[in-house]
Amino acid sequence: MSVVSAGVAPFYSSTVGKKAVMAVSGCVLFLFVLGHLAGNLQIYEGPEKLDNYSRLLHSMPALLWGARITLLVMVALHIWSSIQLAVRNYEARPTGYVRKKAAGSSYASRTMYWSGPIILAFVIYHLLDFTFGTVNPAFQVGNVYANVVASFQLPLVSGFYILAMVLLCMHLYHGLWSMFQSLGFHRATTLKRGAAVVAILIAAGNISIPVSVMAGLVK
Repeated sequence: MSVVSAGVAPFYSSTVGKKAVMAVSGCVLFLFVLGHLAGNLQIYEGPEKLDNYSRLLHSMPALLWGARITLLVMVALHIWSSIQLAVRNYEARPTGYVRKKAAGSSYASRTMYWSGPIILAFVIYHLLDFTFGTVNPAFQVGNVYANVVASFQLPLVSGFYILAMVLLCMHLYHGLWSMFQSLGFHRATTLKRGAAVVAILIAAGNISIPVSVMAGLVK
């Protein structure tokens, strides 16, 4: 065993190490969410703009698959670390509280553990819908704009997407705030507001797409 691996293993086994892995993986996933939103919002510039953006991404398969593999690794690390931290918290107090009172915690923080799996389920469905086309009622290879419109015209699909974005908003809010705390920033009120604003703007941008499709503004 090398000196580096000998030092990494004990660090990761600690609570601080697991939180660090969650923070780093969460940061990478956050950057992806920003980039994904920027790409999605091109739908408002018309079919040609969005479809050309998709073709550009697929014209660089090495970069595209490298990004996909990196994201899969980050998702796996994020989920695994969160599970281990949840188990560690449970083992620290296996009997629980006689009367649980949410003192000093937000609704977003109390829903982190179950909002994550729901978001993961949405991501899987999202891939089946827009990447593989197996659940899209009118999937056309390379025609991203038409695929998005066809899918979001279904109320259940749009509803599921909006629910996932609301959960993502809460998840991002608590995740960003926790990351700032872990990095040692102490301007609590300012950072909380900043995290909330960023999370809400991201969710609003994504939610605007199915709403626009259902309202007939994008068609």
